[in-house]
Amino acid sequence: MFGVVPKPLWERRIPADERNRIPLALRCLLVEHDDGLVLIDTGIGNKEDEKFRGIYGVENEGNEGRTQLEGALRELGHGPDDIRWVINTHLHFDHAGGDTWRDPSGKIAPAFPRAQYVVQRGELEFARHTNERTAGSYLAHNFAGIDFKLLEGEAQPLPGIRCLPTPGHVPFHQSVLIESGGERACFLADLVPTSAHLPLPWIMGYDLEPLVTLESRRRLYARAEGEGWLLVFEHDPAVVAGRLGRDGKAFGLVEPIPLG
Repeated sequence: MFGVVPKPLWERRIPADERNRIPLALRCLLVEHDDGLVLIDTGIGNKEDEKFRGIYGVENEGNEGRTQLEGALRELGHGPDDIRWVINTHLHFDHAGGDTWRDPSGKIAPAFPRAQYVVQRGELEFARHTNERTAGSYLAHNFAGIDFKLLEGEAQPLPGIRCLPTPGHVPFHQSVLIESGGERACFLADLVPTSAHLPLPWIMGYDLEPLVTLESRRRLYARAEGEGWLLVFEHDPAVVAGRLGRDGKAFGLVEPIPLG
């Protein structure tokens, strides 16, 4: 998760267990919008087998056989049919795995049947044409059969919701900027997966183009700092969001919002 950063440095921020694993969240963002509920990313879904779940340490069981995502929606009084838009930052299995679901009969179908799904055109093509490096992250059953609305670069699929190209992790990764009442919040996805990754060079080994990630961060940080964005972290197990600040030359969080 921290690429070339030495372990004695990164484990001060997120300690590893005896198997060298760190805890990570699979945080999806639900936006209440005049055009209906918008879900940004969908987590890991329910289609993977026990071996897969064991390798990654997946804990995704909710109440009554539901995934944690469906359970969280139910707690807010919503079901899958209430979601009108699904925006994927990219199509890796831990971000788009919940786009589809396996029903009790074994059939795979869209998990949010009344939603319009949104992704970058280039990302869908990239996901469909994998190689030895990318095949383990793009699982076709997560996006095959989905009728996507395809974006080309920076775009506004809905008023107040803007998709910002932030390449590097994958070539067509996007972050999502939400504007309402004079405030801005940015769902960073894998551009900055946790608050521990805020230092510019702390880039994942998963990133296909780490130097591109570096420049994507630099551009986004300039806007986020200047405009006071709230940054939302998809994978941070303890910190949900915060505003960007500096300690000398290093970037960090001001007003962090902890889980719970």
